[in-house]
Formats: sequence, C-alpha cells, structure tokens
Amino acid sequence: MAKLYFRHGAMGSSKTANALMVEYNYYERGKKALLLKPQVDIRDGKKIIQSRMGLSKECRYVEEFVKMPDEEIKQYDCVIIDEAQFCSKEEVSFFIHVVDDLCIPVICYGLRTDFRRELFEGSMWLLAWADVIEEIKTVCWCGQGATCNARFTSDGTMIRTGEQIFLGKDDSYIALCRKHHKEGNLGPNWNKREEQDKV
Repeated sequence: MAKLYFRHGAMGSSKTANALMVEYNYYERGKKALLLKPQVDIRDGKKIIQSRMGLSKECRYVEEFVKMPDEEIKQYDCVIIDEAQFCSKEEVSFFIHVVDDLCIPVICYGLRTDFRRELFEGSMWLLAWADVIEEIKTVCWCGQGATCNARFTSDGTMIRTGEQIFLGKDDSYIALCRKHHKEGNLGPNWNKREEQDKV
C-alpha cells in the first residue's frame, strides 16, 4: 500500500542527500522515481536539486506535477519532493490523490519550521496528513539535537523577524538546539564554517 511520507529535519541534516539517494536506489532496481521541488527554490539553479555534499540531479517543479494527467504520473514508481515546506495546501492534497488513487508512494523532504520556529504551510499540512512522519536528525554546535533553524546576519546577530522565505545556505542559516536558538547563541565557531568548507 502506497503512503505519503514526510521526512523533516533542521538545515544541514542531509535531507536533500537522502532524497537523491532514495531516487538512486529506485534507479538501481530498474524503477522510475520522479524528483520534484517547488519553483520558489532557485538556490542551486532552475530544475536542479543539489545537496551540500555536492550530489545533484535534474528535477521538475511541483507546480508542473500537479497539472500532469494521471496517466503520465502512473509511469513512475515513486515521487520524491525536496523542499516540501514550500508546497501549498492544495499541492499536499494532490500528493494524497497520487498516493490514495494512483497507489504511488510520495516521499516529501523539508523543514518543519522556519527561523521563527513557526510552521511552513507545506509542513503544517504534511504533519496533519502524512501517513509516516520521520525526523532526520542533526546536531547543534553543543552536541545536543538540533531542531531549530536560525537565520543570522554577517556579524552573527540572530534575526527573529522578517519574511518567512529567504533562500540561503550556511552563510545565512545554522541549525541549533532549542536552548541556543532561544539564547541566540550561534556557538564559538559560527563564523569559521565558510573557511572550513574551503579547505
């Protein structure tokens, strides 16, 4: 029986790498998985899903997918959606149609909450409607589990207000435990991460 999955985690928890690995597993077994992302996600280019580790693959947009006829969707064995927090209620409802009526599993990867610790629209409906909800874990600089996404300025000041959607990577966001998110404490090495990435 097909299911709707929501695999959520804080930034840097390897959600995209997981999505790409699942797609490859289907390919290895002679199956066909459709990779999707919302059109708003343009950080790595149009119609590209790319992980921090450098894995990447071409994809299609969720906005195109929801307009596809059922017969076209039926050629796939699985649908995998990255950055699912950016999906609308209507799009999540369409995923349910794909699972329940077409018997195709839909696996969604995304953030649960934004930098203010408030739910995204897509995440809210996935939490409400998904058959399986799983957390992809990562850690705070202190070693505790990180469940919060902190947005910060170039001088290390945490931002607590503003637009919900601001596309950024390690230069704008860091995953923190709840305590350090509340304190606004990015840790002793927050500004050294870019230097480490270049080594």
